[in-house]
Amino acid sequence: MRFIPVTKPYVLLLSSGLILIVGYWIFWLLSEKIRRCIPVEDDTLSPRRTDVVSVTPWLAPIVWEGTFDPVLIDNIYKPMNLTIATTVFAVGKYVSFLKDFLETAEKHFMINFRVRYYVFTDRPNEVPSVNLSGGRHLTVISIPGSNRWQEISAQRMNIIHNTIETQIHKEADYLFCLDVDSKFRFRWGSESLGRLVSVIHPGYYDTTRNNFPYERRPASKAFMSMDQGDYYYGGAMIGGLVEDVYILTKECQKRFEEDAKNSIKAAWQEESHLNRYLYYNKPSKVLSPEYLWQDFKARTKEVKVIRFSGVIKNYAAIRPNE
Repeated sequence: MRFIPVTKPYVLLLSSGLILIVGYWIFWLLSEKIRRCIPVEDDTLSPRRTDVVSVTPWLAPIVWEGTFDPVLIDNIYKPMNLTIATTVFAVGKYVSFLKDFLETAEKHFMINFRVRYYVFTDRPNEVPSVNLSGGRHLTVISIPGSNRWQEISAQRMNIIHNTIETQIHKEADYLFCLDVDSKFRFRWGSESLGRLVSVIHPGYYDTTRNNFPYERRPASKAFMSMDQGDYYYGGAMIGGLVEDVYILTKECQKRFEEDAKNSIKAAWQEESHLNRYLYYNKPSKVLSPEYLWQDFKARTKEVKVIRFSGVIKNYAAIRPNE
């Protein structure tokens, strides 16, 4: 007896097509994971806390103490033989902060990983001698000084971008751009690694979007309207894969220069441009304010540990035009 199927041919064709599409999508995800040689970003982070938000609306992890297993995540990343780079600007009197920055980094930053510090300074002879662990190196790069700290800030993105192009891309896998007037105070490890990494500003993590100090003037290339924005990100930390930080710095510098041609200075200069960029190019991992605290600010109940914090300082004494 001949069996006559009750399913119509076009239904079978549609089902086959859907199966092929889903299969291709799964294959693409797996191949991307292998190609990048890094784990999917939220594989090793789990929301084990209920008092904080540990995932963004676009499903990127927000890293807080208690949302990751440090032993597990290190065991995943360490066999990859990664090199993590860090840039800091120690220009003018800011070179005085460099010793504490480096010494505390050697205690807490990416321990048991290969690390390369890139120090940009106009005072190379004043760079302190610090004992570095095996596999960790320091490179001093001379840059011009300035009588105005705003000019130094304005060139930061451009200098990082050019150094990635000429040197860092050949020597590192990940890059974190940090402020030198800060200290590491607790573990900053592989839980922070991701394709594009941002940090929530400690002054705005517990407030609503209408209070964020975005650039609100439409004439600026950093403009954010009142209905735009996810978080307010701190400009004292930019991180991610070297190639992604390269793209970020290039785009932010371009928009910064376009503003300058029109005699516009964004509300918070490079930080304003960074926030706009990260709104349209969502970070794949967001670090909590644990990774960018401020010493003058009392620790809140949500912040179980302080990993990296800006020190208290007298701006009039260290900035040339204050």
